[in-house]
Parts: sequence; structure tokens; C-alpha cells
Amino acid sequence: MVIDFHTHTFPDSICEKTIQKLSMLSATRAFTNGSLTGLLESMKAAGIDYSVTLPVMTNPGQVEKVNASLMEQREELFARGIICFGGMHPDYPEPAKELKRLKEAGILGIKLHPAYQNVDFDDIRMLRIMDAASELGLVIITHAGIDIGISNHNYASTAHILRVLKEVAPKKLVLAHYGNWACWDDVERDLAGADVYFDTAFAIGPITPNPAAGHAPLRSENLDAEQFLRIARKHGTDKILFATDSPWEDQRNYLERIHAIPLTETEKKQILGENAKNLLSLKS
Repeated sequence: MVIDFHTHTFPDSICEKTIQKLSMLSATRAFTNGSLTGLLESMKAAGIDYSVTLPVMTNPGQVEKVNASLMEQREELFARGIICFGGMHPDYPEPAKELKRLKEAGILGIKLHPAYQNVDFDDIRMLRIMDAASELGLVIITHAGIDIGISNHNYASTAHILRVLKEVAPKKLVLAHYGNWACWDDVERDLAGADVYFDTAFAIGPITPNPAAGHAPLRSENLDAEQFLRIARKHGTDKILFATDSPWEDQRNYLERIHAIPLTETEKKQILGENAKNLLSLKS
């Protein structure tokens, strides 16, 4: 089983406009049109069994509406290989109540994005959300590290994350982008081995630029195979989750990048699906 733990889709009515805006901001190419159909086609081409879709709440007014839509579609989408996570915003007034609603509807986790939500990861509002989500047994996945489109401040640095682990110790915390995007040495030194999961989204190999943006991406390369492997084994391959950040990486190509890393077959099976299956308590 192959599970992509980090993907994004947008409603058909806004997907083209959203992809264009984000692609120009980040100066990176998108590999689907950002729609659900685009993701399903990508999964089929790559041989991916399930993709976890992650909403990003950029204002508190989105929370109930977006989550309600995801809860309504959850079962139908799961049958098609899509696992919907909910979302939360630090300024939403009753996070515990909304998180309970998600849990009761069968939603397995939530996404936080400190950079897009303009708040440091160890802010008290974030801590309260994570504490409540953890009490409910929800998976929490957060953008970690610099954001390629918002590079002036690291809202979820290794220092922020270490404070969260000390103060809240969320039971099922996933740090996207291999622990801290663009801060790989910090990850290797300070986070590898901590009681958290890393996902591999947008972390391995070359970054594909969008020439129309008029400026270069923040970086042209991500992790090389040597450092990826070193971090994986220091952290524990039982705590690494395959993820692509589709549409910002091509799922089939990204899967090939993982296979090219000299992991053992057991380690690859863990990373590509077994760890996610266990974390999400999937039966098949």
C-alpha cells in the first residue's frame, strides 16, 4: 500500500485561479490543475492507493464551512482513495467544539499552517488547538520550516517545535516537509529522534521553477539522498511518512525519488505506507 500523506485540492470554481496565484508567488510549477479530478488522475498514474488532502484555513470564517463540506463528502471520497483532514485557524473562537465535531464525523486529523495563518507555532492559540486535538486522538499535521512563498520569517522553526513538544507533547504530530523545510541541518541536529513524525513533502531533489513568475524559487534543490537517509535513520524510519505536496510535486516522479534512495525494502515499506496506515488505523 502506498499512501501520500500530504496533498492539496481546491474547489473546481477556484482551483485554476488558486494554482496560478500560488505558482506565481512561489515561482514553482504545479503538476496538476489543483482539482480533485487532477489528483485522482495523478494517483492512478503513480499507483498511489490513498492520498490525504489537507485544507489550509487562512481566516477563521472558513473553518466551519470548509470542515462541514469535508465531513459531508468524507465517506464518498474515502471510497475513491481520498482521506480528508479538517482544518483549524488560531483565531477561531471555539476550537475544542469544532474539533469534537470533526472527530464525531470520522475525520482523522487536522492541518495547521503557521505561515499562512501569520502566527508562530508555539503561540498560545496554537497550543490550545493542539492540546484539544491531541485529547481527541486527532492527527495534527503542520507546515514546518520556511514557506517557499513566505520566506521572511520561519513561523515553525525547530525552536518553536521543541517548545511545543515540551509544553504540549501532542500524541500524533506530523511535521511536514521533513521536519523543517530548508533547515535540514537543524532537523538533523535538533529534531531527529524526537517523538514526532516527519513527512517527505516537497523535500527531496530538484525544485521545478515556473518561468512565468519572473523570479527564481527560493531554492533550486532540496535534500540530497545522503542527508535524507542519514536523517531518516537517526529519526527512525518508523516515523517517516511518504508525502509529495501534490500538486507542487509530480506524485509518480516523487515516488521514483524515494525508490532511488538506498533504503532497505523494509524501510521503504514503512515509509511508503505502513507508517501512515498504522497512524490512521486503516484496515486496508
